[in-house]
Amino acid sequence: MTSLRTLGSSDLEVFPLALGGNVFGWTADEAASFAVLDAYTAAGGNFLDTADSYSAWVEGNGGGESETIIGRWLKARGNRDDVVIATKVSQHPEFPGLSADNIKAAADASLRRLGTEHIDLYYTHFDKTEVPVEEIIGALDELVKAGKVRHIAASNISPERLQESLEFSDREGLARYVALQPHYNLVSRDTYEGGLQDLAARFGLAAVPYYALASGFLTGKYRPGTTVRSARAGGAAKHLETERGRGVLAALDEVAREHDTEIATVALAWLAAQPTVAAPIASARTVEQLPALLGVAGLELTPEEITRLTKASA
Repeated sequence: MTSLRTLGSSDLEVFPLALGGNVFGWTADEAASFAVLDAYTAAGGNFLDTADSYSAWVEGNGGGESETIIGRWLKARGNRDDVVIATKVSQHPEFPGLSADNIKAAADASLRRLGTEHIDLYYTHFDKTEVPVEEIIGALDELVKAGKVRHIAASNISPERLQESLEFSDREGLARYVALQPHYNLVSRDTYEGGLQDLAARFGLAAVPYYALASGFLTGKYRPGTTVRSARAGGAAKHLETERGRGVLAALDEVAREHDTEIATVALAWLAAQPTVAAPIASARTVEQLPALLGVAGLELTPEEITRLTKASA
């Protein structure tokens, strides 16, 4: 049995890999999504990450598709109490922003789509600096007091706004962020390390990094002279053009060979070993893609291997 990790100062215990729901209703239809969700939970996974806006960017979609699929799956499997559901507010086309009224209306819409009475972890998806932190935290606190949200978290926020929010919560005795979802991986370290990571450590926040595999680059499938058919290929392939990207791939190849495991598993294990990180997020559109992701739960890198990868990514 894989040991679960406590999420920051909360009472949430999560599997060391969060399953990203961004592909549900996008590159994975409902049947494929159900299969992935079944396989993930069968392997001991319990941490689902989605957002109310997934996948509004797809032609013909309006947002909420991922939550709807997850909600249907929860109803079909009858396993709501066995999973930790994280979703987000601020980017849905019908519920944009972080005004108090919008946060509460968007939460109600997410609850309906998910078919549940509560959200375990509710993120502000993108901070909106025109809205005072007092208004944002106040609205989130109301949701917690109403039992609609168990814990709150932040994503895509500056260190300054994060600190202001945390200090306001503490000063007023209101709900406080327990987790942070930063952009963080072996080829994007300055998006978290520094101010945000320092605050997370200081205030006891858990980091749940997104783009953990750099849009697929850290799976090792992008190589010089190869063409990958993927909705994310453009963003991932650009890392091949940098010395850092090529160096990281070489180091991942070495460590993966030493453990006889997948490159993606090693990349996730490096991330999971970083200070404050509780569970990287990675998504799978097919069941076949899952084993390399789930492998992070059983792979412990040596200090030397972690150092080797860290130096390659400097």
